[in-house]
Amino acid sequence: MTFTIDHQDTTTQARAGLLTTDHGAIPTPIFMPVGTLATVKGLHQRELYNDLDAPIILANTYHLYLRPGIDIISQAEGVHRFMGWDRPMLTDSGGYQVYSLSKRRKISEEGVLFHDHLQGSRHLFTPERAIDLQRTIGADIIMAFDECTPAPCTYAYAKDSMELTHRWLTRCCERFQATKSPYEHSQALFPIVQGSLYKDLRQKSAEFIASAGCPGHGIGGVCHPTGQLYEVTGWVCEVLPKEKPRYLMGVGTPKDLLECIALGVDMFDCVMPARNGRNGMLFTTQGIINIRNSKWKNEFTPLDSTLDTYASTHYTKAYLHHLIRSGERLGAQIATLQNLAFYLWLVRNAREQILQDNFHAWKDDILAVVMRRR
Repeated sequence: MTFTIDHQDTTTQARAGLLTTDHGAIPTPIFMPVGTLATVKGLHQRELYNDLDAPIILANTYHLYLRPGIDIISQAEGVHRFMGWDRPMLTDSGGYQVYSLSKRRKISEEGVLFHDHLQGSRHLFTPERAIDLQRTIGADIIMAFDECTPAPCTYAYAKDSMELTHRWLTRCCERFQATKSPYEHSQALFPIVQGSLYKDLRQKSAEFIASAGCPGHGIGGVCHPTGQLYEVTGWVCEVLPKEKPRYLMGVGTPKDLLECIALGVDMFDCVMPARNGRNGMLFTTQGIINIRNSKWKNEFTPLDSTLDTYASTHYTKAYLHHLIRSGERLGAQIATLQNLAFYLWLVRNAREQILQDNFHAWKDDILAVVMRRR
């Protein structure tokens, strides 16, 4: 994997880059549609290709481990062939999902012992196991196993958790270096910065993560309710090497994307476009719509004529209002396509504005439009 920076904005830390893997190149900044179970929920792969032109998607180790199981993915010769996707993929290690099983798991130096959410069966994830599983799944970018530190939490807990993540990273790196991809393409390991809301811990973690010499870095544990996303991200980006890609995990709203691009982040993922779309919230180039509202019942204009996708230009607001209110599956599919098209449009425009050295002024202007409620 290689990463080159094509241009650095002169008034912010935003940069336009190109991340190249054996499955293709990814212009950055980029938003990655979430395909947890080897599917972006409700969409065909051809829609990801033809309508959205998504250069990369992600899947989740924990969920694929449970269903369909690693043996099935191995027999299929990796997740790319299993799901019919020949572009880059990223897998989360499953650390966040295991962490979220707060009443079903026990964290120790060895790893995390947990009972899964499907049948209650007992499993053990260790750093070594997380690497082995992701080797078999076969994503181009794989994440180190970490403890996703809760927030808020005490300084002592955050410090102990961060240090455990660092020790686990050493084991992840050793296992990664001792193994190789079972498939023809190479894989890259990204470690994850933790440290909760404490500046000194975040900076210390970023320093340790950077010292591992991996080709890119994740920033985890930022999706907390305290509203310090930008502050924490800024602390970390000040420390992480500028020549390597930075992946802010689980973020977020359109505003979050653009503000964090301005801080130097290159990669994002979030379930919001699909999840909110299924519930009737549409992100458009003209603002945010609750398509369930009766005001759209007789609105026969396209969902978003600015976006060059079939769903956005072919279907009307009135039709989608009807589908969503009726609980039709097609409604969720169209809404997901609209929202992902918008997110990819947003980061592509951000890239163009960075290349033109106009990102800062454009950011404020576009957010005033796309974040307004219609």
